[in-house]
Amino acid sequence: MAHSVEMLGQECFDLKNKAIAHLHDYSFMDEIPTIDYSLLFSKDHNERAKSLEHLGKACQDFGCFYLINGVEERVVEGALKGISDYFELTNQEERSEYLKKNSMDRIRWYLRSDAGENRENLKIVTHPEYHCPSKPDSCKDAIGEYLKGMHEVELGLAKAISTTLGYEETYIEKEFKLEAGFDVATLNLYPPSLQSKGSTGLAEHTDPGFFVSLIQDVNGGLQVLSHQGNWITVNIPRNTIFIGIGDHLEILTNGKYKSHIHQVILDNNEVKRISMATLHGPSLDTLVAPAPGFINDSHPPTYRGMTYKESLELNGFDEIDVQSSLIQLQMPLSF
Repeated sequence: MAHSVEMLGQECFDLKNKAIAHLHDYSFMDEIPTIDYSLLFSKDHNERAKSLEHLGKACQDFGCFYLINGVEERVVEGALKGISDYFELTNQEERSEYLKKNSMDRIRWYLRSDAGENRENLKIVTHPEYHCPSKPDSCKDAIGEYLKGMHEVELGLAKAISTTLGYEETYIEKEFKLEAGFDVATLNLYPPSLQSKGSTGLAEHTDPGFFVSLIQDVNGGLQVLSHQGNWITVNIPRNTIFIGIGDHLEILTNGKYKSHIHQVILDNNEVKRISMATLHGPSLDTLVAPAPGFINDSHPPTYRGMTYKESLELNGFDEIDVQSSLIQLQMPLSF
C-alpha cells in the first residue's frame, strides 16, 4: 500500500509539472507573433527561409500577426493624423453628407451608440480607385500615401504567403486578381468608456477578403480569439501594423489558413481611440472557392465558391459594407 501511495504521489507530481508546462506553452501560444517584412525578402537564403517559416506558422496557428518594417513610420503617423484631423476639423453635419445614398456608395459614414456597438466611422473604397473626402486638406493625401505603401505590402505578403503554401510567388496575386482588388478602409473613432452606451465598441466578427491591416493611435480594446479559444488583448507596438487573415484566404486554402474572430471592448478605454482597418480583397469578379491543391479525401471542400461581389452582398449588405458571409459559405457536414 505504501508503495502505491508513493507511486500515486509521484504521478500527481508529474501531472502537476505537465500542467504547469502546458500553461507555459499556452501562454506562449497566445502571444501574437511578429513578422519582419524586410526579412521575407532577405538575400540571405537561410534568413529568408526562417522568416517564411515563421510567417507560415503565424498564418496557420494564429490567423494574425504584427508586421514591422512594412510602411515607413512617418507615413503611418501621417495617416493617423489625417484621420484625427477628419474627425476633429469637420462637424457632424459635414460628415453626415456621406450617409447612405445608394448601394454603389464609395464613401459612407455612420454613427452608432448603443449596447451592441459604439463608434463613428467613415468607410472609403481605396482600390482599384481611391475615394476620400476632400476636406480637410491634410486628410486625403496623408491617408492616400499610407494606402499606396500598404498596397505594395499587400502584393509582397501575397508573394510570401504563396511561398509558405508551397506555390509560386504569384499564386495568390493571380487567384485573387489583386491588381484590380477591391479594398475598403474604415476610419474609426471609438469613444472613451465613460462616454459609451455599453462596453462593446464592435461585436465579434471575422472580415472578408485576403487580409485586413490595422493601424491605431493608442492601444485600446481590440481583442482577437486565438485558435485555442482564448481572447487575446492586442497591444500594437509603435511603428507596427496588425495583420489579420481574411475569410477568402481561408476559403481558398480550404481552412488551412483560418481568418480570426475579433472584437472591440471599451471597458478600459480612458481616452478616445482612432484606428483605420483596411480590408484588402480580391477583385469583385473573382470566383473564390477551395483550390484543388487543398482538397483531398481527408479534406473535402469546406466552402462553396462564389464571386467576391456576391459574397459581400450575400446577407443583404452593399459592397462598401464588406461584411463577412463565411458561415453562409460553409458546406453542410456529411456523415
